Amino acid sequence: MDEADCLIVRRSLSVLTAALVVAGLAACSSSSPAPSASSTASAASCQNVKSGKASDSVTVSGDFLKTPTVKVPSPLKTSDVERTVVIKGTGAEAKAGSSVDIALAAYNGTTGKSLTDAVGFDGSAAQTITVDDKAFVPGLVRAVECLPVGSRVVLTAPAKTAFGSADTSQLKLSDTDTVVFVADIAGLVTTKANGKAVAPTPGFPTVKDDAKTGEPTITIPKADPPTETKIAVLKQGDGEVVQSGDTVTVQYKGVLWRNGQMFDSSWSRGEVASFQTTGVVKGFQKALEGQKVGSQVIAIVPPADGYGDKGSGEIKATDTMVFVVDILKTTR
Repeated sequence: MDEADCLIVRRSLSVLTAALVVAGLAACSSSSPAPSASSTASAASCQNVKSGKASDSVTVSGDFLKTPTVKVPSPLKTSDVERTVVIKGTGAEAKAGSSVDIALAAYNGTTGKSLTDAVGFDGSAAQTITVDDKAFVPGLVRAVECLPVGSRVVLTAPAKTAFGSADTSQLKLSDTDTVVFVADIAGLVTTKANGKAVAPTPGFPTVKDDAKTGEPTITIPKADPPTETKIAVLKQGDGEVVQSGDTVTVQYKGVLWRNGQMFDSSWSRGEVASFQTTGVVKGFQKALEGQKVGSQVIAIVPPADGYGDKGSGEIKATDTMVFVVDILKTTR
């Protein structure tokens, strides 16, 4: 399946975000109709990234989570990865495998110019990344790993080292250019719903969460699926209500009603997913909007609110999909 078939989660990624994610995350694998990365959370210890002449030479001013004033002494050259901590936070540590909200600006050290618009500053939606360089580009992981929430850092590195296998052609970077990341570590993202369990709704598939990971096992009843989208709450959260057009951060798993086969799972990929509610198939959107953060919901989505009469890959035109979604965060 090619990227055009990614209809479950069609992220409206900025150029910067798209480039910072390895190709597998922004495209579809043959077994998944949503963006995926063939990775699991890394359990490796942090790399000891030290400051150096290049990272120290970049001056950054301004308050935490406010758009920084950044001066890059171009042409900036470096042959190694360097990290300078501008502000040392006091919050929880961004450990390997954790999901982290960051604000980010990126620059071409050769020219001193921004690579693209910054994200996450001045109240705009943060970028959620997983501290795992199999899922996100190595330079970005090196920038934030094992620093406390509340920190601001400067990372400098050769473009090839910083981006690894990611395609940087849209950023007009050569392998020999130096990349400068300025990142604010805004917070850690919980990876499973923490709402209060609700009695199951009759007629819905049964759901049992793994005690450790939170990934649900979904068992389909021996009955025909409903012909309209049906939604039920499995855990009732008490957080902010998701509005239409919000950018949500979730864990989700999708299976087919006809055989219970999984076609996508953020849990299996080892990372949370972030996207706008209006960038997903209609049934998924209905499952999100109006729900509270911290909730776990189940949605039965017939073709009319899914892929219609065309289907998508292994999902046939007649298939009803079942999603279980943990709603972790919402941002306007």
